[in-house]
Amino acid sequence: MNSSINISNKVLNTLRLKNPKLLLLESCNNLSQLKIIHGYMIRTHIISDIFAASRLISLCINNPSFGPFSLNYAHNIFSQIETPNLFMYNALIKGFSGENPIKGFEFYVRMLRANIVPDNLSFPFLVRACAQLEGIDMGIQAHGQIVKHGFENDVYVQNSLVYMYSMCGDIKAANEVFSRMLSPNVVSWTSIIAGFNKIGDVEMARELFDKMPERNLVTWSTMINGYAKNNCFEKAVELFQVLKDKGIKANETVMVSVISSYAHLGAIELGEKAHDYVVKNNLSLNVILGTALVDMYARCGSIEKAIKVFDQMPERDVLSWTALIAGFAMHGYAEKAIWFFSKMVNSGLKPRDITFTSLLSACSHGGLVEKGLELFESMKRNYGIEPRLEHYGCVVDLLGRAGKLAEAETFVLEMPVKPNVPIWGALLGACRIHRNAEIAERVGNILIPLLPEHSGYYVLLSNIYARTNRWENVETMRQMMKEKGVKKPPGYSLIEVDGKVHNFKMGDKLHPEIEMIERKWDEILQKIRLAGYTGNTSDALFDIDEEEKENALHRHSEKLAIAYGVMRTEAPAPIRIVKNLRVCEDCHTATKLISKVFGRELIVRDRNRFHHFREGSCSCMDYW
Repeated sequence: MNSSINISNKVLNTLRLKNPKLLLLESCNNLSQLKIIHGYMIRTHIISDIFAASRLISLCINNPSFGPFSLNYAHNIFSQIETPNLFMYNALIKGFSGENPIKGFEFYVRMLRANIVPDNLSFPFLVRACAQLEGIDMGIQAHGQIVKHGFENDVYVQNSLVYMYSMCGDIKAANEVFSRMLSPNVVSWTSIIAGFNKIGDVEMARELFDKMPERNLVTWSTMINGYAKNNCFEKAVELFQVLKDKGIKANETVMVSVISSYAHLGAIELGEKAHDYVVKNNLSLNVILGTALVDMYARCGSIEKAIKVFDQMPERDVLSWTALIAGFAMHGYAEKAIWFFSKMVNSGLKPRDITFTSLLSACSHGGLVEKGLELFESMKRNYGIEPRLEHYGCVVDLLGRAGKLAEAETFVLEMPVKPNVPIWGALLGACRIHRNAEIAERVGNILIPLLPEHSGYYVLLSNIYARTNRWENVETMRQMMKEKGVKKPPGYSLIEVDGKVHNFKMGDKLHPEIEMIERKWDEILQKIRLAGYTGNTSDALFDIDEEEKENALHRHSEKLAIAYGVMRTEAPAPIRIVKNLRVCEDCHTATKLISKVFGRELIVRDRNRFHHFREGSCSCMDYW
């Protein structure tokens, strides 16, 4: 308070010597000081000067450091002006276009009703409001206003239109505006690239990126993020390497996309190098970047490093905590997930729905049925969170994995919302674990018509039939798949060796060292057979004979990746594998024996969770 009074006194002393209006405003450093100056302007009637009032509003709008209330304060000042001018309206449109886009649009309408003609500064922020809302109809109306008032060839207005249409997903309209621009600048190019990324056309986005006459860091970030968002993770990290080779320093936004890409690839060595890059370049470990690092280490199999980064973060939000809880869930550490959840709540943060998804998943993988049900009930009772379909799906998975199939089926049938495909799929997966063909058949009859092109459910149901010797039903599934042209998606496994990610597919012959890899696998196979391995063909494709099944089993992608890992790495370094599908029972059994016979730790991330194989056992306790 004293500092505010001192500033006010200093301003009052200079007021008599120079232009009082500008000096008063230029001396302001925060909202408290601005209120004192505003009060003085009212008492001395300076506020009646339209220029001084405009500067006051502008100061509120253009200083985010003033805090979240400065925009409303600007609105209050505006409402006290009898005849606001164009500058004031533009300032309010600008301010509200980000915070409250509908209100920004309302100010534009009020301006027209006041018979004030908009200028080229009115439209970029009006169009931005439409982009924020992703409201294409409002955007088209704004475009009409631009044409009506003759600003369709203004480069700043054109840039805003390209951005708006891109964010609304209308890449055709965005491209039409872009192609009419006489001299598009770096903002224009970046916006159209973002538009193609948004609709998933990363090839066209990259083509435009390569054609650009000049790029800034925002452009690089947009292209790298586009790759990451469209699951082109290898492309994202390749482009990051190009950026570094050109001597361009990445910022926090770029590093979030890069680190997220390494997380999906399971490339911990490259992820660690990216972390080192952040430290060496003095990048800020803000909430978003810190959370990305926590997620990366957890997804790459090092929950210890995830905890370490989490502890080092100067600030954490609920998503940071959720990322760590999700990490514990993936690794099957249910008790730790629950402990950190309690710690988060005790810190004063309110959990979000995604937090409970991770918690319930942890309870499911850990077999904590009662605790999981208790947490599910607490969502609405204690935190006012209405359970979503994914939460109901977690409960079905929780009950099903624990063998409570009848309870799980009843839960699904009595849900207050209509169950979706993943919920029925969770119940079918539980039937596979516990070999319950009766409930599986009922579920399959509901599930397959809902998603007839999904091969996984045919295969699951067929394997359940096969295990219960219902061979006629197996044949029926095979025929249904053939008639509908359903094909099983190819499985692949990734392994990182010496900073390079290697991708293996079943029966792969493309890897340059494939002959050595196959010989290594034959050597591994001989040794684990001596330890009791026989091969389990029950999860193999069901429309081939046993000899073919056995051959297919030995060429599963994770087996090739493991053979390469044994060949190219040394103990005690763990062999880390990332797989896009669920680990089959045979590979699970084989990997347990490999960990015992070769004395190696293997960390496998499949579609559902992590498996830590050590000394012949798995962290999932054969419960996945």
